[in-house]
Amino acid sequence: MKRLAAWAIFIFGMAYFILPLIGMVEFSLSMLRGQYSFEAYRVVFADPRFSQTLSYSVLMALLTIVFGALLVVPTAFWVRLKLPEWRPVIEFVTLLPLVIPAIVIVFGYIRLYNTSSWLPLTGSTTGTNLLLLFGYATLSLPYMYRSIDTGLRTIDVATLTEAAQSLGAGWVTILARVILPNVLVSVLSGAFVTFAIVMGEFTLAALLDRPAFGPYLQLMGANRAYEPSALSTLTFIITWACMGLIQLVTRFTKHDKAPR
Repeated sequence: MKRLAAWAIFIFGMAYFILPLIGMVEFSLSMLRGQYSFEAYRVVFADPRFSQTLSYSVLMALLTIVFGALLVVPTAFWVRLKLPEWRPVIEFVTLLPLVIPAIVIVFGYIRLYNTSSWLPLTGSTTGTNLLLLFGYATLSLPYMYRSIDTGLRTIDVATLTEAAQSLGAGWVTILARVILPNVLVSVLSGAFVTFAIVMGEFTLAALLDRPAFGPYLQLMGANRAYEPSALSTLTFIITWACMGLIQLVTRFTKHDKAPR
């Protein structure tokens, strides 16, 4: 009876998630009356804004992942190794993006870095892109930090650091060649969440007037019928492709067991 109930819950959960996806895909194929076609996808791919916004968001996602890893890995490592009493404070700070809305962050950026301020970053494209990068990194900080911190818990940081120092390694070498390879899977997990956040984020990109994929998706949804479903389907495929790549990289980064 318990096994039957478990299967029933599993099937219900699968139907709850899969049926809306099937409906979305079916609707995206119904642009031409009376037949299924890829007309909505053709229209999307023919729109130059699609490739522009998608490539921009992908680039910003990659830059955010690199920036976040360079920021969080050394911080989490140092807190765990030298400043364990500061860990509650760091965890509290990294949780703030979950309770502070993105609109508050972006208005703070605009207020502090407008063209009449001491650092007019919004007065140039590069400066605005930099602000958007910082905003994306802030939104992804709770997930990136916890993922890497969890990875650091699974290894003996102190022993690895002492062993590397005894061989003459400096701090940069320890981080790059000892700590990072051991938490690479955790970094990739945080990277996946970061990628998903950047690809779907709307508020920061819209108010900073950046050609990102999120505002483009919202604009299409407000003015078209079938194309938004096609875009959502493409986004879903990209997301699952990233998950597959993470699983593939994770499999190849696992250490082989030493022979007995």
